[in-house]
Amino acid sequence: MNNTPSMKIIAVLLLSLFYMNSSAQVENEIAPPFNIKTASFIQNSKNTVPIFKLGDRFEFQFDDLFGSEADYYYQITHCDYNWIPSDIPKSEYLLGFDDQKIQDYSNSFNTLQIYSHYNLAIPNQSMRLLLSGNYILKILNSDKEVVLTRKFVLYEQMVEVPLIIRKPRIVTDSYTKHNLEFKIKSDQILFQNPMLNLKVILLQNGKFNTAIKNIPPQYVIGSDFIYNYDAPTQFFAGNEFLYFDSKDIKNAGNYISYVNSDKDIYNTHLYANNDRTNLPYTLFTDVNGNFVETCINCTNNKIEADYTWVYFSLSAPSFMLNKNVYVAGMFSNYSTSPEFKMDYNSKTGLYEKAIFIKQGFVNYQYLIANDKGIIDQENAIDGNFYQTENDYSVLVYYKGNADRYEKAIGYGTANSLIITN
Repeated sequence: MNNTPSMKIIAVLLLSLFYMNSSAQVENEIAPPFNIKTASFIQNSKNTVPIFKLGDRFEFQFDDLFGSEADYYYQITHCDYNWIPSDIPKSEYLLGFDDQKIQDYSNSFNTLQIYSHYNLAIPNQSMRLLLSGNYILKILNSDKEVVLTRKFVLYEQMVEVPLIIRKPRIVTDSYTKHNLEFKIKSDQILFQNPMLNLKVILLQNGKFNTAIKNIPPQYVIGSDFIYNYDAPTQFFAGNEFLYFDSKDIKNAGNYISYVNSDKDIYNTHLYANNDRTNLPYTLFTDVNGNFVETCINCTNNKIEADYTWVYFSLSAPSFMLNKNVYVAGMFSNYSTSPEFKMDYNSKTGLYEKAIFIKQGFVNYQYLIANDKGIIDQENAIDGNFYQTENDYSVLVYYKGNADRYEKAIGYGTANSLIITN
């Protein structure tokens, strides 16, 4: 009987812990509404994959097509390896204050489509981030409603991550896949329970939605953790990105059939693409999904580049009509939202879609996904070819037994142009 109060306390604590774990929500990226366009992370004046060294400066930019100089705010949340918000206080990972208005904005100049261009620098005079790891950036409107969210990662180079790209050992896979082999090398950290506490994320062209996760070290040699797997660390190689160049918005450029105008907005009609699954591999010079805002005779592309309706069309007779087909690239954050889903035209036999895109040099590809947005890489519309040039990266995370959060402790990169047997 004397133990009853303590037993009740333990029961309440266990129940509270269960509730906290069950209520933890994964922070998924939220696609913006139609008026928010060209949202991207910037470093050294270029759009980039959002993986930055802790302490380095970068920016987040976007356009608002309403062009009314609306007020937008930002919030930043630290997350664990699985993108669940960390339970550490914000004051431990953020010095200063977020939830501040974005002060740096300007209006478009000499464009048919008006817009306001917003720029958020990180760090800035109001705040800087103190810890490595996964972060979610939220952009909110004046009613404090979330407009969009984006993932980014800050890392510390506490370990070395030498990475090489190999052909798979299975002959049938060697023509369609790339295999990643890497090590984690450190003389600084004495890892505690590394099979549980040491984690990695593998990325192809910086795409979080096709990342490979939860791969433990295969074995250990001295202080080196070795990942020489075959199947668990393989990506389907895909094909080179397609592209178009609309820097001269009034005239047809590369891979543009013709340009016309309707209601004071330019329409850019691309040549129809054919699925490349059964075609020989052909080298396209691409930027691995990236895009560059640019226009002829502009001094500031960010506010002088115009918007145009870009008409995509795809002939893919070998694919079933019940497939969800999307136009994707960094310009869309590889989103599988309805804005980028193609419609099948039974009269033309083509998948078709018009997308409002800022003029410039744009890489894109066609993806197929199920109703949950899970991308089918194996049955890619444009096939999988080992010759494809891709950027690969490995992020390393660690949380010691007494640590309160997961650090991103290393980052390694390689390109499949250098591939070994």
